[in-house]
Amino acid sequence: MSSTTQSGHDIESARHATSARLIAADKVEGTAVYNPQGDQLGTIETFMLDKANGKAAYAVLSFGGFLGIGTRLYPLPWSTLKYDPNQGGYVVNLDKRALESAPSYAEGDAVAWDDRVWGKRVHDYYQAPPYWM
Repeated sequence: MSSTTQSGHDIESARHATSARLIAADKVEGTAVYNPQGDQLGTIETFMLDKANGKAAYAVLSFGGFLGIGTRLYPLPWSTLKYDPNQGGYVVNLDKRALESAPSYAEGDAVAWDDRVWGKRVHDYYQAPPYWM
């Protein structure tokens, strides 16, 4: 095995690595999200993983506002996003008007992530099967 320094370097490299199929978590956050017409809708603020089954559940999209004021956060079911290397970001089949009507919350709001009724409402809005099923 490699030395401690090399091992530490390997761990650090893995944290920031990407491949054709895998991406490091810190590379997802801040990635742009576009609609199919190429309009940027916002950026991924964070994403949520199910601790029990390991599935990606939501990409939380930051959208709207001005200079961070009035910005809303929109939990998009992860399954609704497709990575487009030509855009250098994710594409979701939404227009801005549909996104404005989507379930959202403000920074600092309590979110009922474990509430299956709330989660189903989010998934139903996007016509996506719930990640837990």
